[in-house]
Amino acid sequence: MEVALPTGAVEVSTSLEEALDPWVVMALAHGAGAGMDHPFLLGLAAACARQGVSVMRFAFPYAQAGRKMPGPASHAIATWTAVEAAARQAVAGVPFVAAGKSYGGRMASMAAAAGTIAPAALVYLGYPLHPPGAPEKLRADHLPQITVAQLFVEGTNDPFIQPRAQYDQALSGCRDASTVWIDGGTHSFEVKGRRRPADQIGAELADLIVPWLHQSF
Repeated sequence: MEVALPTGAVEVSTSLEEALDPWVVMALAHGAGAGMDHPFLLGLAAACARQGVSVMRFAFPYAQAGRKMPGPASHAIATWTAVEAAARQAVAGVPFVAAGKSYGGRMASMAAAAGTIAPAALVYLGYPLHPPGAPEKLRADHLPQITVAQLFVEGTNDPFIQPRAQYDQALSGCRDASTVWIDGGTHSFEVKGRRRPADQIGAELADLIVPWLHQSF
C-alpha cells in the first residue's frame, strides 16, 4: 500500500484476514512498540473474521522502516487515510471501521477528528489517555470532535488511564462513547493469575467487539 507522506510516497505492508461473508471491514493498527504481525493482532483478526468482520492489518511507515520509535503524527494520519481507501476497495459495499492497539487507535482517533478518515465507528484497544504516571499529559482534547460511535476496550489495571476519574471525565465530553472493562487487565489485557498467550487474549476480545459493532450498524 502506498502512503503519501510530506517527505514523499512510501510503501507499507498490509494483510487482509477475509471473512466468508463480510458485513464490516475493519482496519487494525498496531501499537507503538509492536508490529502488525504481533500475535495479539493476529488472534483478534482471525476471531473477528470468523464472525463476519474482514480485518486489514497494516504497518505504519516507521515500523516498516525497522524503527522502534513512532514518526510524526502526520505520517500516521496519512497512513490511516491510505488504509481506509485500501480497505474500502478490498471489501466494498460494507461499513468501514477503524481500530487500533494503544498508539494505533489514538492515531485513528486523530485522523477521524481531523476529518481525514470517515469510519462508521472506532474501536480503541487500550487507549493511551496519557503516559503512565503522567496524567497531566492528557491526549483527549480531540475526542469530543468525533461524531461516530467510539468503543474503548480497557483493562482496569492499565496505568495509561489512571486515575479512573480523569478517564471518566475525558470520555464524558464525547458524543457517543462506550467502555468495555477487562477486570484486572493491564495495558496488554493480561490478567494476574490467568496466563494466556497473546493470540488468545486478542481472540477473546473479538467476542466483546463484534456484538458492539452489530449494535452500532
